[in-house]
Amino acid sequence: MPQRVRTVREIEPGRAEAPAGGPAAARVKAGAGVVLAASSASLAVALALGSVCMNAAPQQTPVFRSGVDLVNVAATIVDRKGNLITDLTADDFEIYEDGRKQTIRFFAAGDPVAPGNPGPPLHLGVLLDVSESMGEDIAFTKTAAIKFLNRLLDAVDIVVIDFDTEVRAARFSQDEFARVVERIRQKKASGFTALYDAIGVYLDGAGSQDGRKVMLVYTDGGDTRSAMAYSELIDLLKASDVTVYAIGALEHQSGFTKDDQRMKLQQIAEVTGGQAFFPVGVKDLDSVYDKVVAEIRAQYTLGYLSTNEKTDGTWRKVEIRMVRKPGRDLRVRARKGYFAPFKQ
Repeated sequence: MPQRVRTVREIEPGRAEAPAGGPAAARVKAGAGVVLAASSASLAVALALGSVCMNAAPQQTPVFRSGVDLVNVAATIVDRKGNLITDLTADDFEIYEDGRKQTIRFFAAGDPVAPGNPGPPLHLGVLLDVSESMGEDIAFTKTAAIKFLNRLLDAVDIVVIDFDTEVRAARFSQDEFARVVERIRQKKASGFTALYDAIGVYLDGAGSQDGRKVMLVYTDGGDTRSAMAYSELIDLLKASDVTVYAIGALEHQSGFTKDDQRMKLQQIAEVTGGQAFFPVGVKDLDSVYDKVVAEIRAQYTLGYLSTNEKTDGTWRKVEIRMVRKPGRDLRVRARKGYFAPFKQ
């Protein structure tokens, strides 16, 4: 496994700095929130163990604490007709790691169940493809992103990443929502597409956050610039506890390219327990967002301390099983495992 590296540098608000890394490095523009820059040429699988530090806004006391042995799994439960199930308790779940049953130490539903039990904080990430290939869809993408953010006003903070040849990221508190909208509306399509690197930057920063982490990515699914390979990105997604929802703008893509990009976006989402959607216009967004928001609200978070104390960096298969009850045929959608901690 690669050693821990810093691939993202923190820049103070209102200050611009030219990152090292040559022409491929991102130029940071001054703005609200903490602004991050990453060199497209420097990103690699080592992001999975990166040490990015982003100054989060004040938040509620977290329900889950990160640690080398703590495993958090977000799960969506549906019946055989695809209806979301929201009335479950910890006693309805069992967790197995590599076939061995684990003890559930933490449990929470997505929505607050009582005023004194707010549930785990929600961290929201929005990734916008503003590369030249999105030229015909950029207006749709910006409208889509703003419409979605208006549906989840209880998020603790919002990370906005826009990418073309470069990757630019900033974190905002919910109080800075107007600045988020302004940042999105100013974007214009140009340059190549560093999609995989952009997702890697978000995953790297989200690793230090407690609670639930949900990322929406708006893109046509193509990548023409990233230093990271697609297979490396899938490994990073497996290593993370972020749930990804992809909104694919594929209406202006050609046959084979369209099918390939659809398949990749579906895999990017499904490996995290999320889904990919492919609306054909703004008119379809409300129905898509109804589904995405309902899933986020219905999501359960389960935490356990692994009985496997090895720090060998190997893949561990995680399976969530439902305790069978008469008349209920329930299905689980969640990530399939994680990479163990690694120490030399």
